[in-house]
Amino acid sequence: MPVSSETILSIIDLKKSFGDNHVLRGIDLDIQRGEVVVILGPSGSGKSTLLRCVNLLERPTGGHILFQGEDIIAKKAKINMVREHIGMVFQSFNLFPHLTAKKNVMLAQRKVKRRSKEAAERIAIDQLERVGLGDRVDFYPAQLSGGQQQRVAIARALAMDPFVMLFDEATSALDPELVRGVLDVMKGLAKAGMTMMVVTHEMGFAREVADRVIFMDGGVIVEQGSPEDVFDNPRSERTKDFLGHIS
Repeated sequence: MPVSSETILSIIDLKKSFGDNHVLRGIDLDIQRGEVVVILGPSGSGKSTLLRCVNLLERPTGGHILFQGEDIIAKKAKINMVREHIGMVFQSFNLFPHLTAKKNVMLAQRKVKRRSKEAAERIAIDQLERVGLGDRVDFYPAQLSGGQQQRVAIARALAMDPFVMLFDEATSALDPELVRGVLDVMKGLAKAGMTMMVVTHEMGFAREVADRVIFMDGGVIVEQGSPEDVFDNPRSERTKDFLGHIS
């Protein structure tokens, strides 16, 4: 799907500190509708904190985040509305063990979207089928592999009709043989035009799917560009060193 020229998310001089620890030191970043942005960087570089600030799981210390033109950091912003439209998938699956896959996907629809049971169930089944789990809708998390549980988590986020999806190391807790199924779902979302910000160490995925690759270190964006630019012709010595250690 082609990337739109419309900016759906604009991050302006974003800062986040935990006491004396300055994790984000002024991030400026525009995300276009339909764009897939992959964020790379060493541990502690601020990647996950950036995503958590975008979804307001962390309250930024300074700066602005404009989502469809509205500053979501402003006091008047409706946090639940933001989280409804900006879906997030974490490293951990965060599924309720006593609920089936279908009911895990239904829960937020019922509580946040106020959908009827029938509508929530229909959408849950549709989204589970979308992630390849149409035959597992009545299975409990303990009956599913880690990769299948992560795909339930993706279906749960998609059921809320998000405009943007954030993935924070969605495959890092999985055994290697389970990673491909989750990445295939993410590739399908990208092809369908979903706007995505993805923190990952999966370089093959970044090369194949990303419209733009961002390298972060020390709470700042060190370098960004097309996958070819960043992987094959990095300008920063810090980027070269990082890629040299993981390739």
